[in-house]
Amino acid sequence: MTNSNMKNNSHSAGVRFLCFVVMLVLSAHNHDLHAQDKLPASVRIAQQQRVETIARVSPSVVAIFPPSGKGGGSGVLISSEGLALTNFHVVRGAGPFLKCGLNDGNIYDAVLIGIDPTGDVAIIKLLGRDDFPAAVLGDSDKVQAGDWAFAMGNPFLLAADFTPTLTFGMVSGVRRYQYPAGSFLEYTDCLQVDTSINPGNSGGPLFNTNGEVIGINGRISVEKRGRVNAGAGYAISINQIKNFSDHLLSGRVVDHATLGATVRTDDFSNVVVDTLLPDSDAARQGLRQGDEIVSFGGRAIGSVNQFKNVLGIYPKGWKIPLTYRRNGKRTDIVVRLLPLHSTGELLQFVQPPRPFENPEKKLKRKTPAIPGHDHPPFPEKYAHLYKSRQGFANYYFNEQHQKRLLNYLQAMGEFEKRNTKWTLTGTHQDGTRQDGSPFRMVITEFASLLELPASKQVHLLDIERPETFMAGLNGEGMLISFLQLQRLLTQKKDGFTEFYYVGSEPLDGVGSRVDILATMESGREARWYFDKQTHQLVGWDTFIRPDVPECKIRIEQWNDDGKQHIVPTRWSLSSSGMPKSVFQADKMVIETVERPDDSPAPDKAAAPKPKM
Repeated sequence: MTNSNMKNNSHSAGVRFLCFVVMLVLSAHNHDLHAQDKLPASVRIAQQQRVETIARVSPSVVAIFPPSGKGGGSGVLISSEGLALTNFHVVRGAGPFLKCGLNDGNIYDAVLIGIDPTGDVAIIKLLGRDDFPAAVLGDSDKVQAGDWAFAMGNPFLLAADFTPTLTFGMVSGVRRYQYPAGSFLEYTDCLQVDTSINPGNSGGPLFNTNGEVIGINGRISVEKRGRVNAGAGYAISINQIKNFSDHLLSGRVVDHATLGATVRTDDFSNVVVDTLLPDSDAARQGLRQGDEIVSFGGRAIGSVNQFKNVLGIYPKGWKIPLTYRRNGKRTDIVVRLLPLHSTGELLQFVQPPRPFENPEKKLKRKTPAIPGHDHPPFPEKYAHLYKSRQGFANYYFNEQHQKRLLNYLQAMGEFEKRNTKWTLTGTHQDGTRQDGSPFRMVITEFASLLELPASKQVHLLDIERPETFMAGLNGEGMLISFLQLQRLLTQKKDGFTEFYYVGSEPLDGVGSRVDILATMESGREARWYFDKQTHQLVGWDTFIRPDVPECKIRIEQWNDDGKQHIVPTRWSLSSSGMPKSVFQADKMVIETVERPDDSPAPDKAAAPKPKM
């Protein structure tokens, strides 16, 4: 055979082989199309719904970059005003301003609001629009193992055009507990997923099939050879974040809580109190070492991990229902949770104060910090959105909430600022008397008294006699509490050494949500509760001394005094270990009085007392 024939035969064989391959491909394609046609309608509909859901929520996913351009993470928008959730470890060390990209291809400036170092959560605000595409928050308590879930974010910083990467999988477990990473990051009550989560996904959303955010992705279990997902990822439950959301919006460094007790499992697999701080609220309300914890926060407790899971989803200071059993008897209490960390421990996470500057000056590399885009400096028009103060991630946002609550107080009337005397008269009932015994209470900034003629009691507060502040809880506690109220209504912020917005919580652990304002004066702390719907001041707790329970005032009725003042006319007084009392004021007189001479008397014991 000639070379020419060999070449022709070879060419013909190649053509035949190519045709054979094309026929196979076409056959496979036709087979796929035929198979698609045979798919049940429910499967095709579910697939189309999934594609539409992903397209709908994708615009809310944020690619987050620090000013240095080193590293980055993910987030998710939760409001049209630009509020977005992410991980604390994504924003840590980045400073108060960040750059964020959305799948519209645009870069937005963003400012840090608040951080939760223990729960690994932060909240930021994207700037430049008031119509950001926001995701809907779901209910993580309804999530079950086996539910489908998908994660979106910027793993390995692959989203150069800010179109988020999508991974799909299922929920592997719920209410998992992950021990602290390093010294702080503790994942409690979290969701475990086999949905692929890798470095860069941190802070991004975990969605259910309805497109609702059920968690914020944050941790992964990795193989020893590198930071590659080994098949177990963990998302912070969105219900935990809901508990902390208003606290994060306060601009503070948020802390988690402790009961003031440790627990262990006994020989009968019961969860019992192992150690207990004597000055904790739980101890004051009767909890003792060896008591069995039956339920906590409304959940049955059957293991130490379950107890830690419940405890980890609450901020410090919240009041939580707790049921314990002793000698077969169940007791229900509502306990105030203590801070998990000291102030000093939390301060290490606060950004050091620094002047507004062009971050471009600090870049040592010429390549763009954000993939595929230039990295312009932050506009100076946003510099006012950050304010440094000890204990706060961004004090500017706390001031905005303070102003909002002060506006509510201003609506109660214009009270004289100095030398104000309040005289309230009426009747009261307590646990021992139900006949409406008379009372008279006088409040001034230099001295106060409470008269209870039926029981022949007179309680006195005198600034020249500090021991009168230590005499008891019921009478003196109410006087101190109303002195705090007088300061709040007459002097507002100027009447206190500390004045800040805390966040929100259910009133007394079981009521509707209330906004909380905290004040400090002469070592006495007060927490003021404003109904989130009506904005009315519904009560306050006064902490007289660290070693005694707080004095709780709950206002049941306010009235106009006829002189353009809204004043309390019915309230309850309670404190741990004391019977509850209810006071009905028939009259409240507000007048101005002269303050007694402050010059020292030759014999202080014989110094004239102010006339009431």
